[in-house]
Amino acid sequence: MSQTIAVQYHTRPDSADENQRLIEQVFAELRATAPDGLRYAVFRLADGVSFLHIAVTDTENNPLLGTPAFNQFTKAIGDRLAGQPIQQDATLIDSYRFMAT
Repeated sequence: MSQTIAVQYHTRPDSADENQRLIEQVFAELRATAPDGLRYAVFRLADGVSFLHIAVTDTENNPLLGTPAFNQFTKAIGDRLAGQPIQQDATLIDSYRFMAT
């Protein structure tokens, strides 16, 4: 059974681009290693400082948590944030071509 987690947060204005750069490194590593059981998307919202991460895992252990780039991303995230992140489990009601490529 899959688990979906949504995390939303706001960065400090001077940290938003650095946050995006670190996220891009996570995706580069994911593309290089292609871990099974993970679907992952990150959105930068229109205000330029808000981010939304959606992770769907098909295994009990989230493969994202074991990647060096994600560990680097989370290492100093508190220094980049303006406030606390909001993390919630999510249940998919339905989707139509969501993120289909």
